[in-house]
Amino acid sequence: MNDMTPHNLAGAVQTTIKDWETDQEVRWCPGCGDYAILKAVQRTLPELGADPANTVFVSGIGCSSRFPYYIESYGFHTIHGRAPAFATGIKLANPALDVWLVTGDGDGLSIGGNHLMHVLRRNVNMQIMLFNNEIYGLTKGQVSPTSKPGTISPSSPTGSIDHPARPCAFALGCGARFIARAYDVSKELPAVLKAAHAHKGAAFIEIFQNCIVYNADVFAGFVDKANADHQLWLKDGEPMVFAKGTKGIAVDGEKLTLKVVDVPTNDDGVGDWQAAGVIVHNVRNRAIAHMLVEMRFGPFPMALGVIYDDPKATFEEAVHSQNAKASEGKVVDLAALLKRGQTWTVSAEPEL
Repeated sequence: MNDMTPHNLAGAVQTTIKDWETDQEVRWCPGCGDYAILKAVQRTLPELGADPANTVFVSGIGCSSRFPYYIESYGFHTIHGRAPAFATGIKLANPALDVWLVTGDGDGLSIGGNHLMHVLRRNVNMQIMLFNNEIYGLTKGQVSPTSKPGTISPSSPTGSIDHPARPCAFALGCGARFIARAYDVSKELPAVLKAAHAHKGAAFIEIFQNCIVYNADVFAGFVDKANADHQLWLKDGEPMVFAKGTKGIAVDGEKLTLKVVDVPTNDDGVGDWQAAGVIVHNVRNRAIAHMLVEMRFGPFPMALGVIYDDPKATFEEAVHSQNAKASEGKVVDLAALLKRGQTWTVSAEPEL
């Protein structure tokens, strides 16, 4: 295939999870959250009607970047931080391919931050999964760009003093048109992946991933079942309520910030979120999206699900359209192109 049919409009193919499993030994540490993400993706692809012959997984360097070996499709295990550049080239060469970019908080936000920025601002049509475990797992536990202050590691034995990057805030700042969050063992992860796949353009998904060896349970404050009340799952057109509907998110009109409010119960025993001033989620509201990704966990819940989704024309569409206009009415003649300008003909051996 080499047409301009977007991957998310291509004809569906019937597959099962077995069709997406390879014969490669999965080489992650026992208990690593990457196993759960892998299974979520392998379960989701058949539901999308994805075609293994039309699907490409591209990764950089890190634990997450083993991913292409474990998906029965085309794949590239590229170099540190440069996966977005490879993925962009693949999409430009064949826009019909369904491209998934797999990276980590170190690979994507350290050496690869510049490349990730450009694939987002250009709006190249692909799904970008950033596995965030807030540590360098492959190189034995040094702090990463997302590590929390105070993190003890071989590179910060007295605790990290760096201000951590927020992946979703970074993506929004780069001009991304789709932002979402989930975590490795979440039952909602497949739904988030489906929403990203349906989006036209660069779809950025931050996936909190537990590194069982070097940064275990760093997300326990909202991931553990006992702490599920600290999760705010966002759904377009629905009120931002959490903690079993007893709390919600409202706008502080004086400070122009978000605030947590208690949701009262009406006479029918139902939470009256409207009376509490809880706002309804609108995935096209970029200003609220910025507030949601900047919410500090602790005073606020962790915002999960699709945070922002506002598609527009893609980079590869613009490139191919421009090329078509530039070549309109012209005859392609490589030999003539090579002979343009100053040329010389050597007809005999030069005299010494």
